[in-house]
Amino acid sequence: MNTKNIISRLSFATAMMLGAATTFAQDIHFSQFDMAPLVVNPAFTGMFDGQARVGGIYRDQWRSVTVPYVTFGAHADMPLYVDNSGGYLAGGIQVFNDKAGDGNFQNFSGLLSVAYHKMLGRGDLAVGLQGGYAQKSIDLSRLYFGDEAINGTFANGTSAEWNLGIGNSVSYYLVNAGVSYAGAPSDNFNYVIGVAANNINQPNDALLKKQTSTVGLDMRITGQAGLSIRTNERFFLRPAVLYQTQSSASEIVAGNEFLYHVGNEPGFTNFSTAVFMGLWYRTTDAAIISAGVEFKGVRIGLAYDYNISTLNSASNGNGGFEIAVRYIAPYPMKFAGKRVIPCTRF
Repeated sequence: MNTKNIISRLSFATAMMLGAATTFAQDIHFSQFDMAPLVVNPAFTGMFDGQARVGGIYRDQWRSVTVPYVTFGAHADMPLYVDNSGGYLAGGIQVFNDKAGDGNFQNFSGLLSVAYHKMLGRGDLAVGLQGGYAQKSIDLSRLYFGDEAINGTFANGTSAEWNLGIGNSVSYYLVNAGVSYAGAPSDNFNYVIGVAANNINQPNDALLKKQTSTVGLDMRITGQAGLSIRTNERFFLRPAVLYQTQSSASEIVAGNEFLYHVGNEPGFTNFSTAVFMGLWYRTTDAAIISAGVEFKGVRIGLAYDYNISTLNSASNGNGGFEIAVRYIAPYPMKFAGKRVIPCTRF
C-alpha cells in the first residue's frame, strides 16, 4: 500500500468517523440541477408539457484525489388526472445511489412524489409531497486508522475508534415537501420559483450500533428560481439559481444557459431542435461549464466542475463530470391544449 493510498484512506476514515459521531450528514447535489427536478423540489413533479417524462443523471467526482465518488440518479413522472378547473394531479418516482471513497460508502434512496398543480391564468401554483426509503452502508474492512499502523503495516480492526460501535448499514424513511409557482407574463418571458424542505422527519441515519436521540439527518431547505428570456426568434437566455442549506453547510449555484434554436420548427417547444451552453458558479467550490443538445423531446447535457476550493492543490483543479439525459413524450393529439405549463425551466 503506497503513501497516497494510506493518506486517502486515513482522511476518508477520519471524515466518516466524525460524521458518525456528529451525524450532520449532507445530501447529494448535481451541477445540472435542472435535469434532476424531483431532487430539487417535489412540487416540480409533472411540471412539463407532455404525456410523461423520464431522465437519468450520472456524476463522477474527485477521481484525481481518491477512489471516485460516483452518483447516479433517475426519475420518471407524469400527469395522472386533469380536473374541470384546469388543475391537475401528477405523480412520479425518483431513485439515486451515491458511492463514495475507499470505504465504499453508499447512500441509496427511493422516493415517490405527488404534486397538485392549480392553473391561475398564465400561472401554475403547485404543492408537492415526497416520501420513501433510504439506506446507507459502508465496508468497514476497507477503513484504516492511524493507530492501526504497526511497524510500517496496518493491522485492520485494532483501532480504538472501533469502540464507537460503527455498524455496516442503517435504513430509514424520508419525507419531503415543496411549493412552486411558474408564470408567463408574455410569450418571450417566463419564470419559476420554488422552495422545498427535505428530511422533514429528520430520521436517525448514523452508522452507529447504539444510536441516540441526538443523532439525525438534518432538514435541508432548498430555494430555486429560473427564467427563460427570448431575445429574438432563435436565441434564449436562461439564468437560474439554486440555494441549499443543511445544518451548518450551505451552497449557492448560479449562472446562465445560452440556448440557440437551430431547427426549422415553428415556435419553440420541448420538441424543437436546439443547442445550449451554460456557465455556472458554485460558491467557494467550483466553476462549472455545461453544454448539450435538444431534439424531439430529448435533452442531453454534459457538465464539468473545475475545483476552486481549498482542495484545489490536491485535485489539480479537477472536480466532477456529469452526463444527463431526459425525454419528454408528447401528448396524443386528442389531448393537445389540455395542459399548458407557463415555464418548464426545471
